[in-house]
Amino acid sequence: MNRINQKLKEDKKLLSIYFTAGYPNIDDTTSIIQDLEKNGVDMIEIGLPFSDPLADGPTIQDSSTKALKNGMTTDVLFTQLKDIRKTVNIPLIIMGYFNPMFQYGIEAFCKKCQEIGIDGLIIPDLPVDVYHEEYQAIFEKYGLINVFLITPQTSDDRIRYIDSISNGFIYMVSSASTTGTQSGFGNEQTSYFKRIGKMNLNNPQIIGFGISNNQTFTQATQYAKGAIIGSAFVKHVTNEGIDTIGKFVDSICN
Repeated sequence: MNRINQKLKEDKKLLSIYFTAGYPNIDDTTSIIQDLEKNGVDMIEIGLPFSDPLADGPTIQDSSTKALKNGMTTDVLFTQLKDIRKTVNIPLIIMGYFNPMFQYGIEAFCKKCQEIGIDGLIIPDLPVDVYHEEYQAIFEKYGLINVFLITPQTSDDRIRYIDSISNGFIYMVSSASTTGTQSGFGNEQTSYFKRIGKMNLNNPQIIGFGISNNQTFTQATQYAKGAIIGSAFVKHVTNEGIDTIGKFVDSICN
């Protein structure tokens, strides 16, 4: 069974952390992953930096720009992760944009992910229909879960379609804004969370965007299986370095 599915079966609320590979420094990738697992994080999203990250707010955009300047590429990331399964057991997901994967070759990219122990992909700019018609068979051949995003603007019909071709979790974007641009959840978001909950989807939901502290993590996980933190973690390593990851995780969970 895919590690993501195993993790989703656990009787707990899940914390997933996003970080940008190759940031703050090119060689920080594996130590960040190891430290996150050691400090109790349930799942990790490894951001593959891209020059035009449309869904990301300024914090993650800036980390992507710096990671690219540091020399991070798809090949470098795969080299860094080649032995990651010797030390790390939790689910690892690569989050990135479609262009670098397409340039690498979709089947070659998926094959490499399987070889190094990646469990899933999040590709915000890959349309669901295109994935379903052209790429789903390749992803499944290499045991990869593709995670789709929904927003408050996604129609019920679209959500049910996404649910029907998903086999892990659905990434529930808390608002239509970019990452890192809101704090806390208002009535609009809460109504959206409740609406999705009433749909009784087959796949659990994990909420992302706008989660930055214990309060927002607790609020989000009232309505979902877990929550994803990205910008707040990237800000933390920017301001305090990678030696205080435990402090950050404690501030979310306790």
